[in-house]
Amino acid sequence: MEWFPITLLCAFSLASADAMTKRWLGDYGGRELVLVRLALPALLLVPLAWANPLPAVPLPFWGWIGVLVPLELAAMLLYVVAIRDAPLHLTLPYLAFTPVFNVATGYLLLGETVSLRGFGGILLVVGGAYLLDLKRGGNGGWLAPVRALLSRRGSRLMLAVAAIYSLTSVMGKQAMQYADPLSFGAFYYPAVGAGALLFALLHRPALLGALVRRPLANLAVGAAMALMVVTHFLAIAQVEVAYMIAVKRTSLLFGILYGALLFGERDLVRNLGAGSLMVAGVALIIL
Repeated sequence: MEWFPITLLCAFSLASADAMTKRWLGDYGGRELVLVRLALPALLLVPLAWANPLPAVPLPFWGWIGVLVPLELAAMLLYVVAIRDAPLHLTLPYLAFTPVFNVATGYLLLGETVSLRGFGGILLVVGGAYLLDLKRGGNGGWLAPVRALLSRRGSRLMLAVAAIYSLTSVMGKQAMQYADPLSFGAFYYPAVGAGALLFALLHRPALLGALVRRPLANLAVGAAMALMVVTHFLAIAQVEVAYMIAVKRTSLLFGILYGALLFGERDLVRNLGAGSLMVAGVALIIL
């Protein structure tokens, strides 16, 4: 299969998991949702990890993993609370800020600099976010949309997720130098899922009840997340990472569509236009 349709399936799977989480598991607590979104897919992906074992890796690799897993758990907690409590079109698009924040984290941790085209991409991402909030800003002047954004908890949470992912993407790049992408990816998601299970066992074992409370809904969300991970690996093995990630960010457009179709979120045309600007900005930055 070609990488492009596989990546679109990856994006659609992620958006579908978000929509199902919001629709069917909206009364779950944040830590319960983390278990469903991480532990269940991790179990489903164990055969993939078994078939693609890690090579012998040095101690620094495990140091990176020890930092990455707690960050991934924190990011997922903020992520699921944001999509549970706020409209999808006011949360998912702000993931596009990850490569914007990567400009800073990449420079500080890897010494990477942004090109003129990348700076243009930053402007597109910021412009798309501004367009999302233009009407909601009312008559408060040019800064009204910014104030509207900062006043919404769901959007702030997703901006925090984008900031964390800008760190994990750079750290993951450092860790992945010790293994090939397929074996690293097959190991990484089950490792994060195991971290979620361990946290639940040590913190509050009763949280594990969420895994069996609604088996069909949980399985649907877990399967969508597992499909997202598998298609991610399949696509990334066929094309440069930057191209794949740029197309994968179309998940925010699928999320906007889900928001309109399933939850009656309004202003679909404007939201899709703003989201498209943000996806184009992501492509310019990371390509």
